[in-house]
Amino acid sequence: MSISSAISNAVSGLTAASRGTEIVSSNIANALTPGYARRELDLSSRLFERGGGVTINGVSRLLTAGLVADNRLAIADLGSSRTAAAFHTVMEKAFGTGTEASSLGQILADFESALASAASRPDSEPRLSAVLDTATALAKKINEISATVQAERTKAEQAIKNDVSRLNTALHQVAKLNTQIVTTSAQGKDASSLIDARQAVIDSISDILPVKEVPRENGRVALFTPDGTILLDGIEPTNIEFSAVTSITAGMSTANGALSVLTINGKPLTGTQQAMLSGGSLGANFAIRDQIAPEYQEQIDAFALDLYDRLSDPTIDPTLSSGNPGLFTDNQGAFDPANETGFANRIAVTSLINPDAGGQLWRIRAGINAFDPGNSGESALLDRLSSAISASRSPASTNLSNAARSLQTLSAELCSVAAMNRIGSEANVLQSSFRQAGLNSALLAEGVDSDKEMENLLALERAYTANAKVFQTANDMLDAILRLT
Repeated sequence: MSISSAISNAVSGLTAASRGTEIVSSNIANALTPGYARRELDLSSRLFERGGGVTINGVSRLLTAGLVADNRLAIADLGSSRTAAAFHTVMEKAFGTGTEASSLGQILADFESALASAASRPDSEPRLSAVLDTATALAKKINEISATVQAERTKAEQAIKNDVSRLNTALHQVAKLNTQIVTTSAQGKDASSLIDARQAVIDSISDILPVKEVPRENGRVALFTPDGTILLDGIEPTNIEFSAVTSITAGMSTANGALSVLTINGKPLTGTQQAMLSGGSLGANFAIRDQIAPEYQEQIDAFALDLYDRLSDPTIDPTLSSGNPGLFTDNQGAFDPANETGFANRIAVTSLINPDAGGQLWRIRAGINAFDPGNSGESALLDRLSSAISASRSPASTNLSNAARSLQTLSAELCSVAAMNRIGSEANVLQSSFRQAGLNSALLAEGVDSDKEMENLLALERAYTANAKVFQTANDMLDAILRLT
């Protein structure tokens, strides 16, 4: 081997050691950086005919693609379950639980108790006033539950709008990074940092909806949903649009055109197509807006209707005619069977018994449409009103099963359903969290090991020292030869 070959080999070794040190320092510095994948220097021996030494072939990102894909699906599942759990927690609080003073069941119990108390002293205005107050509180509680349902639908609507905006921004970022990676790689430069940035952006998309990454030529990637919907495959990402409303009421739905669906490249999605985007916070918010929250609305509407129907029965209050409202009304009018949706938001105590609205308290005792107070000691109507609430009968609404139960049992069922939904959704969050945490731990295990990197750094130091020694020795030999001449 000539001295020049020895110097060339030493220089290549010094260059490789220097580049390796740079990579090790980058690994250690980014050990906790999200989306960062550990690097390794790819080396190969240079052909002897070209002088020998070492050649730097490039830098490898060490990552298991399957593990990354599974983690993204787990992130989407966690985002979906967290969104649903937050909604069910709000609804459980709206209905109330157990003997909480603000729960639907307890307020109904207070109303029953006030009726029983008034029946024992029908001539007592304070006791009749207590009936009015508790009936008003019951109607207000039903109104509040309905308002909460629609507020949560509106919240989901705005969340969908934000998710779509975030999704479009992220897809454009991935498209831009694709271009930069292709350009950087074509110039012979290391594009690993750009690939890290792209991975972090794709991970952020996973919280919105499940996404699959498919490699393309020259380092680009394409993005699809698990069912095959194209999000990005080429230079321009898919354009996803959503038109949000500022406020949602009970009668608004996609079926009647009051609420929007997603559009992809200008084409509205059908219900089946939109269901394919399920998973992540986007799908969960659509489910809340269009399915889960409307089911709660149906239940509270049915409860309100059953309350109205029980106390507007002419056999309970003979002063009423068929179809007349009783103690409870539909915005001071009679209930229209064709307009059950949103009734919980409209139910109100009749103004005929409210002195502040020009009514008379004695109508609670004598009958809603009575002409005079009658016998102040008569308690028959109060007893019948109390019995109507506790009577076991099939609900007036077809949105509930026709199993016979009392109104108190029905209120307990609604509160129980809300509580069970909350418990079930939190269990899903816990399960999703454990799964995602396990996959994340597996990714971290593949990541930077500081101890291993320090071992590599020591090995590079020794290699650098050895190559420097070869270079110094060759230099000394040349100096000796020059002195001889």
